[in-house]
Amino acid sequence: MAEEEELVDDGLDADDGPEPGAGIVNVAFLGTGALVATSVAAAAAPDAFGIVHAALSVLLFAVGTGAMLWAYALGVSRSRTDLISIPGLFFLAGDVAPRATRRALRIATVVEVVAVVAAASIRPYSEVAFGILAPMFGLGLMGMWGGRYGDFPPRPPKHQG
Repeated sequence: MAEEEELVDDGLDADDGPEPGAGIVNVAFLGTGALVATSVAAAAAPDAFGIVHAALSVLLFAVGTGAMLWAYALGVSRSRTDLISIPGLFFLAGDVAPRATRRALRIATVVEVVAVVAAASIRPYSEVAFGILAPMFGLGLMGMWGGRYGDFPPRPPKHQG
């Protein structure tokens, strides 16, 4: 009687492990959560939370702008060997990023936009309106993920002629 080997599936593949850029996704959700919390608080009590919301919004805007500039520099650097597209770099269009990563970063950005537009609509002529700057954070992190981890096709060779 021949013994058959039993394969044990432990649920792990060779490719399993942390998603590339998981830290960027976590930071995006952390910033988005803080922004939503201050948006709600500032819309409800602008005298108490308006300045906090404005300060956080300006901070997220600055971080997002820095991330966007870094993403641009990464894209320029990678464009020597990879065929980088602007929609792929900044919006993770196509198959640049895994579906879960693409969805997570896009959802974070949309939630930021909805939260700050709603809060600014409730309190338009106050510090709460500074919130409209904050979605640059989500856009910048999406671009940073694309520049650092995006999967772009190789640049075709140049023809001499």
